[in-house]
Amino acid sequence: MARCMWSMRKGTERSGDRVTDWSFSDWCRSWSRPILLPVARLLGKLGLSPNMVSTIGLVAYATSGLVLALGYPLAAGLVLAILGPLDAVDGLLARDQGKVSAFGAFFDSTVDRYAEFFLFLGLMIYLILYRQGGLIEALLILCALTGSLLVSYTRSRAEAMGFECKVGLLTRFERLLLFDIGLILGWIYPILVILAIFTHITALQRILHVYQQARRD
Repeated sequence: MARCMWSMRKGTERSGDRVTDWSFSDWCRSWSRPILLPVARLLGKLGLSPNMVSTIGLVAYATSGLVLALGYPLAAGLVLAILGPLDAVDGLLARDQGKVSAFGAFFDSTVDRYAEFFLFLGLMIYLILYRQGGLIEALLILCALTGSLLVSYTRSRAEAMGFECKVGLLTRFERLLLFDIGLILGWIYPILVILAIFTHITALQRILHVYQQARRD
């Protein structure tokens, strides 16, 4: 199988005649599953459905963005660190209850895009109101948000066409991890620059990866 030159992979898993690449986020998801599964089951016992958990996760991200917009980046980072894992709990709950559905996957993916929008919106308001940000900051946020959306779109479009597309430097997990680190440690500008550049590099990685698979097929 053709390989993309910059992909961050921890291993591979063979499925049929294809080799499915494992990213850093896949490794973290596998490692955290024993911790998050009891949380998912607890929420299930409380009567919450996977889609309800997805909605609660969106509210958590929106809350983090709001706290950031109010001028409290550290508090916003802590909210994101504590409640952000709900992003993975909805899928665990769906599988544990046998409620995996096409709509659930669609809803979860859509909610994820709104979650990132709220975070970047909060960051833009914070930089403009509290850091006297201007055109450069606005352009960086626009580039980072657009790149993030393209990374997600390339994967969903590729998989809809039957291609594997998990490769890349900055999957959603890495993007949110960097965003949170920037808020908690006060490294907002360097992290924003990294996101603005490497999200687009990741999108290009995925385009190349799918192109290689298409040529092989």
